[in-house]
Amino acid sequence: MQSYTFEKYSQEEIIHGIKSNDPKILRVFYSSQYKKVEQYVLANNGTSDDAKDIYQEAFVVLWKKVKSDRFQPENGTAISGYLYQIAKNKWLDKLRANKNKTTVEIHPNLSLENDLPNHDQEAQHQWVVKEFDNLGKNCKEVLRRFYFLKETMEQIALAFNWTAATARNNKYRCIQQLKEKWKTNTNKELE
Repeated sequence: MQSYTFEKYSQEEIIHGIKSNDPKILRVFYSSQYKKVEQYVLANNGTSDDAKDIYQEAFVVLWKKVKSDRFQPENGTAISGYLYQIAKNKWLDKLRANKNKTTVEIHPNLSLENDLPNHDQEAQHQWVVKEFDNLGKNCKEVLRRFYFLKETMEQIALAFNWTAATARNNKYRCIQQLKEKWKTNTNKELE
């Protein structure tokens, strides 16, 4: 079986590096595969930030599969193709999910997507503003900087002394907190 190299590492070395959390191999593999995913997301109605988020999620899925021995390569480039397929499926899932969502505005520049278009817009707005105020200090600041001040993830990362990836993760987690609170609140209303 021919072995594809990701810069200077074979697929077998990449798999071993993932299993052992080798930072150098993880970094090489991570960076060598991103561009292909970014091109796919950009070609399918996404942004660079979308691509970064999707790629990070896909990489975590691959990492977990490799660590748990649930990934078995069938050829010398299987790991690369598998990562791409995970990212592609995640992006398609997001596009499908977005077709059924509406937006609740917190402020003209900050919104929260939700799956419940039947609720009164004013009630949604009041709820989101209240829950936004209940977020932790860092969450509020990350979202304020991103949506109100239109700062890039790099600028936010610098303000918090984080990496850009950490800033993206934290922004995602903060939005997810609001979404989970929304789902919990809506489920209580339906009971």
